[in-house]
Amino acid sequence: MTLLLPRADGTAYPYEPFGAPLSQAPGGPPLTSRTVFSAAHVVADPYADVSPDSPAAVDWDATLAFRRHLWAQGLGVAEAMDTAQRGMGLDWTGAAELIRRSAAEAKSVGGAIACGAGTDQLTDPADLLTVRSAYEEQLALVESTGAQVILMASRALAAAAKSPDDYLETYGHLLRQASEPVILHWLGPMFDPALTGYWGSEDLDAATDTFLEVIAAHPDKVDGIKISLLDPQREIALRRRLPNGVRCYTGDDFNYPELIAGDDHGFSHALLGIFDPLAPLAARAVRALDTGDAKAFRAHLDPTVELSRHLFAAPTRFYKTGVVFLAWLAGHQDHFTMVGGLQSARSLPHLARAYELADGLGLFPDPAVAESRMKSLLTVYGVAPCQ
Repeated sequence: MTLLLPRADGTAYPYEPFGAPLSQAPGGPPLTSRTVFSAAHVVADPYADVSPDSPAAVDWDATLAFRRHLWAQGLGVAEAMDTAQRGMGLDWTGAAELIRRSAAEAKSVGGAIACGAGTDQLTDPADLLTVRSAYEEQLALVESTGAQVILMASRALAAAAKSPDDYLETYGHLLRQASEPVILHWLGPMFDPALTGYWGSEDLDAATDTFLEVIAAHPDKVDGIKISLLDPQREIALRRRLPNGVRCYTGDDFNYPELIAGDDHGFSHALLGIFDPLAPLAARAVRALDTGDAKAFRAHLDPTVELSRHLFAAPTRFYKTGVVFLAWLAGHQDHFTMVGGLQSARSLPHLARAYELADGLGLFPDPAVAESRMKSLLTVYGVAPCQ
């Protein structure tokens, strides 16, 4: 049946569902040529009587089931990151519970997991000592679960820091405390405007120098960096300046195929929100790269970039809505409800285009279910779904 999908100008266009799903059977050899993490979303409890200001109500069974799906495909899980609505509906209490539960689940299935440690328990302006203490609390919690630590960029630190030296001192203190090498996280202001000027400058060249100074002072405590600036040339230049043994994990959801494939001077590993909906395709692509077939790797991933750029279009921080929407269409959860009511953060035309692009990639295990759910959404919005 042909669907009528809405455009932003109020018109509609006919779309014939693709109907040819990608094989999503789990299994296959472990990924070897690249370390790959998917930043995973949380599944809200649709029956909870909450408002957008209430603490997050999470469906833990469905949330952990989705992580098992990612591990079954061969990907690691980057937990309690911004994809999980960290700081956008999921507070520190909820994030701490998520970290505990997911780390325990990872142990039970043998899955790789790294968890975000930040300062989001601070809700009021704080001085540097308070910021450092907040980081220490979260660092200790993540380490207590046995998960790898991702030191997240901090809104509180961005507000409190007066100079690059404040970043050098804060991160130096935390890295000295860390028991195992961590992943440093640089999230650009397009993902979170409150992080503007991170590392002590809005000049990205100056910020990069400070970032590298932190790493150079503690190379034994830095497993890698996760960089999300949506600027491939800047990422390439930065990874070429990293000390030996320090990895670059791309967080560039616009240019990930070329950055992961790399060049004669190196490559990026991956820690990506887009690998939440793309997990089967991402695993298939990296397994091709494991055999040395870079051409097949690009053939798998290049066609996904249009969908990723659509989901991460400005305002980029609302990409989570599209990620959860696709999880619903794909049958990973039974509803399109989000923590904090964030399902309303993207327009119907935006969601319709996401459906079309994902369907064309074969991302829906049961296209008929995806079509039925898309029709129900159109009906809720008062749009006649069929031609």
